[in-house]
Amino acid sequence: MKLREIARLCGASHMLEETIAEAEPVGFAIDSRAVKPGELFVAIPGGRMDGHQFVREVFDKGAMAAMVVHHRLPFASELGELANRLLFVENTLCAFQQMAQRAIAAWHRPVVGVTASAGKTTIKDLGTHVMSAVGNVLKSPGNLNTGYGLPLTVSRMITGGAKPADFDFAVLEMGMSSYGEIARLVDIAPPTVGVVGNVGTAHIEFFGSRDRLARAKAEMVDGIKSGGTAVLNADDPLVIRMSDRRHDIAIVSFGIESPAEVRATEIRAAEDLSGARFVLATPDGEAVVTLPLIGRHNVYNALAAAAVAHSFGLRPEQIAARLATAAPSRMRGELIRFGNGVTVIDDTYNSNPQALIESVRAMPVSKGFSRRIVVAGEMLELGAMAEELHRQCGREIAAMKIDRLIGVRGLAAEMVRSANGSISAAFCETPEEAAEVLLAEARAGDLVLVKGSRGVRTERVIEKLRAAFG
Repeated sequence: MKLREIARLCGASHMLEETIAEAEPVGFAIDSRAVKPGELFVAIPGGRMDGHQFVREVFDKGAMAAMVVHHRLPFASELGELANRLLFVENTLCAFQQMAQRAIAAWHRPVVGVTASAGKTTIKDLGTHVMSAVGNVLKSPGNLNTGYGLPLTVSRMITGGAKPADFDFAVLEMGMSSYGEIARLVDIAPPTVGVVGNVGTAHIEFFGSRDRLARAKAEMVDGIKSGGTAVLNADDPLVIRMSDRRHDIAIVSFGIESPAEVRATEIRAAEDLSGARFVLATPDGEAVVTLPLIGRHNVYNALAAAAVAHSFGLRPEQIAARLATAAPSRMRGELIRFGNGVTVIDDTYNSNPQALIESVRAMPVSKGFSRRIVVAGEMLELGAMAEELHRQCGREIAAMKIDRLIGVRGLAAEMVRSANGSISAAFCETPEEAAEVLLAEARAGDLVLVKGSRGVRTERVIEKLRAAFG
């Protein structure tokens, strides 16, 4: 899409030169450090830094143009030669969101919105993989699930030579840490199908209870288009209760324990950590799924994706065939088998109590390992419940017969204290220290899970293992 048309979608005024106005950006950028030549930079004010401070810098890096608020520019009184490369708006984030909203509204094709306390990125990736069997899918890259991440995803439809008509579906991850965030996201991209995977304790610091957290997640159901479909976890009471919120949409439930439209039965975890096998049951029939993802929690993620596909009319055998060729999302359960006989599960993208315990549960059923070691980072944004939730995780890990627990940073010490005595446990102040402990102890036959929140940087443990083991 030409820059002139993008300016119209954003509601921006400009003094663009004709050659620039007629050019198409190769993409959008909001991080001045990562701007690439030909991109349109959106200068977003942040809590610590304001993108307007770096407008000259992004032009030096080759940015095509920048969307700005005039008075925020350090050189506001003297635009000089940059005036013909600026799009002027009242609020850059709102203008960016308006652009995405207008692009989606003109597109007229199905949107799948995905939220969950744990697993939403995997649900999104699996849903995209399954739906790609019947069309081209626009999906949120990584975890671009915020008020600026969602517009960045939508911008991929109109830049770099892409056109909205190139895509048949959109599968969009929608995250939140406060009331109103999902409401805003579904306003930008109203879902035809909205998925609520689960309600755990992630971000509970900002809500105080799981009931209040569920209320914020329910904004997904509230935002589904009339006549659309809510995909809800029947095994999570707080989620399935959301089916009472709307009477003008269909409900497709999924689960393992409770009655549901889409279910998994006869679940068998592979003893070699290659994944799981189960029977997928839908109202349209059954099919056997061989899922190459580790853990029961990923069976739930696969069921959510299957329920989405079912709502669009895919047969169970089609869904099973696609799930069989899925792969774990990066840093979300990736299996690394080192040449020295140590096997590592890299689950370092994020962590919360529910996600941690589900990941650990996959370890005891695996065969052929002499020891099972968990490296668990401190879990963030748990508020007043943080200490007890860490202690509870320590007790649960100990009860699962894990051989060794290494806690990393802060409140992970509470996890270690509650597990110590039942299993061998140690606390490290930093991920680098944890890596050194692990390198000194690891031996052939070990199975190691590394799990942590992004703020703890447990991926550094993986980096050091790769450097040492090759």
